[in-house]
Amino acid sequence: MKEEKKKLLAKVAYMYYQQDFTQAQIAKELKIYRTTVSRMLAQAKQLGIVEITINHFDPTLFSLEDQLKKIYQLKHIEIAPVEAGMSAEEKEESLAKTAASWLRRQLTDECVIGVSWGESVGNTVSHLEAKSVNNATIVPIVGGPSHINSRYHVNTLVYELARKLNGHSVFVNATVTQETKQLAKGIFQSKYFQELREYWQQLDMAIVGIGGPLSYKKSQWRDLLTEEDYEELRLREAIGDCCCRFYDRHGKLLKGKLDQRTIGLPLETLAEIPQSVGIARGTAKARSIVPLLKQGYLNTLITDQETAQEILRITEEGISSKIE
Repeated sequence: MKEEKKKLLAKVAYMYYQQDFTQAQIAKELKIYRTTVSRMLAQAKQLGIVEITINHFDPTLFSLEDQLKKIYQLKHIEIAPVEAGMSAEEKEESLAKTAASWLRRQLTDECVIGVSWGESVGNTVSHLEAKSVNNATIVPIVGGPSHINSRYHVNTLVYELARKLNGHSVFVNATVTQETKQLAKGIFQSKYFQELREYWQQLDMAIVGIGGPLSYKKSQWRDLLTEEDYEELRLREAIGDCCCRFYDRHGKLLKGKLDQRTIGLPLETLAEIPQSVGIARGTAKARSIVPLLKQGYLNTLITDQETAQEILRITEEGISSKIE
């Protein structure tokens, strides 16, 4: 390319990026077409005449988001940064701030939002700044925990989110796991539960946590499971749970006695909601997150950098094994 051409490309780039000229102004100043200006700016980047640097943020984060979004055909993905030396509490707070900021941008009038539980979901609600939304309705999509493990009780999260949105809240008055399938069925089909059932069919968004492998200690509800439940889940190689519904590494739902005793939104219904949002972090949970993405139960993921990197590694590992 002739030097005169390079100089013109550099001049166009300087006017656009340094002098804040619009493309129309540059076209008028240099007596060229506006479409030519656009093409020249693109060419200046291709030739390295212009190099764009994003300061105060790691651009690899955006690249990671883009890769996972394309692989799993996600509607949205947000990844919280992780810096060296951060404690688990600091990582959790970073995730909560990222999730709360994203959630606040999505909230609209007349929205019906379903909420499950968990530390990450609870922290997100805590960090959410109040926003005036007309006629929002917040409902639980799982039953409650046991009385000894109620820090992030779903009704508490529903109430707090509704308060911040000046919305309407509906509560659940049943634990997530019942003693028998007949009892669970009776509750679900009862007149008292009718309002919740109807709202579950109208959800615009569901905000859910993701439970890790059976060995994962930080659970808000698994103390309700019996030893027989655990044995069945181990035999069927459960990898995680969402809305208190267990699945294996392939995303196959583990239908059985426990599932029949569970008060929670079915994952098949979760997949049909316009925005099904999973909020979770931790490399130990990465293998629990992947099946939900593969099967399309979640179309939005909010996680942190190290978890996203592990999800990508597991995904690429799976692709490589299929090729071999």
